[in-house]
Amino acid sequence: MSYSLDTPTATTLKSEAKDLRDSLAQMGQTLSHSAALEQIAQKHGFRDWNTARAALPERAIAPYQVGERVKGLYLEQAFSGQIIGVQMSGNMQSYTVTIQFDEPVNVTPTFMFAVLRHRVTATLDEHGFSISQRGNGNPQMHIFRR
Repeated sequence: MSYSLDTPTATTLKSEAKDLRDSLAQMGQTLSHSAALEQIAQKHGFRDWNTARAALPERAIAPYQVGERVKGLYLEQAFSGQIIGVQMSGNMQSYTVTIQFDEPVNVTPTFMFAVLRHRVTATLDEHGFSISQRGNGNPQMHIFRR
């Protein structure tokens, strides 16, 4: 099963259930924790809490956000740009990130001619290193936050 960045997690559903209980308590109504979990699970389209819990990951932390500004190295060339696309991989351990460069990056190893890239897509781990490596063992891309 694959998850997108907008897939709810068990942790988010638990938080929603707590918020539901708190808001009802402010109105003088009581609701058990398990009843709140059941209601929230049904709100998200699951038959019950057990079904939701079995289907959802515990948590999914998205280290990258669309619109985020980043700097880094692409093929050992410095860049700055904006993330314009993010997709979580099925294993929930890596992310496919599309970056629009502020200035085109020359991707040729020699400066006798230039091949300029304006936008690239790379698969990164949560630390900002690409899974793919260059022939010298360095990652193809490394990004860091501004």
